[in-house]
Amino acid sequence: MMRNCLELTGRVAVVIGATSGIGRTLALGLAYHGADVVPTGRRRDAVKTICREIELAGRRTLCQITDITSRKSIEALRDQVMEHFGRVDILVNAAGITFRKPTLEVSEDEWEELFDTDLTGALRACQAFHAPLKASGHGRIVNVASLGSFVAFNEVAAYCAAKSGLLSLTRSLACEWAQEGISVNVIAPGVFPTELNDDLVSGTARGREMLMRTPMRRFGKPEELVGVAVLLASDGASFLTGQAITVDGGYLASGVNS
Repeated sequence: MMRNCLELTGRVAVVIGATSGIGRTLALGLAYHGADVVPTGRRRDAVKTICREIELAGRRTLCQITDITSRKSIEALRDQVMEHFGRVDILVNAAGITFRKPTLEVSEDEWEELFDTDLTGALRACQAFHAPLKASGHGRIVNVASLGSFVAFNEVAAYCAAKSGLLSLTRSLACEWAQEGISVNVIAPGVFPTELNDDLVSGTARGREMLMRTPMRRFGKPEELVGVAVLLASDGASFLTGQAITVDGGYLASGVNS
């Protein structure tokens, strides 16, 4: 009988940016599918809360706050995970910030702050966790990108540029690390209202245009990303690397919708 290739029992996952929104849902989803999960972010109370939920799901966890903009902080997280679990099999990079502003008015400091979290932060995490992922023998990196990796959205140039860079970084690492048994892929969500973007899309003209462009005529729910994340984190993705899977209700595929 063929075994369940999506089984995550015995695997250890680290989810960065797991205290809210999509990252939080993915951390819980991996736990519900059998993985021991270390969810992290900068808010201590939020980290403790999701750690309790993971424990209630019957999985092991570790509570440690982490600043994705600090290499020292990321390396400390890696060291603590290795001390407690002895391995890392899955890394999910879901940390991100955004803002809307005419590009002409965006300062270099604002641009660099966003890139430091959304792109360079992912690079730091991938570099820091490379050795344990390689040692795993089936290392999986799942980056969370955006439709902005493919198309422009008005007045969020910094975010779209960073997420385009994350897609490119994913492809580069996938090629460089394929021989080391590490698969690197991207999930590109469509419009999923979260704490990060709710004020931009819920009940706004921008949100209504997005719905009009989405064939399913609705926004996504974070839990609808779990299945893809489980696939990419599992042995089911053993020959899948350097790819972007868009979960967008048909947004990128659509032309005229009326």
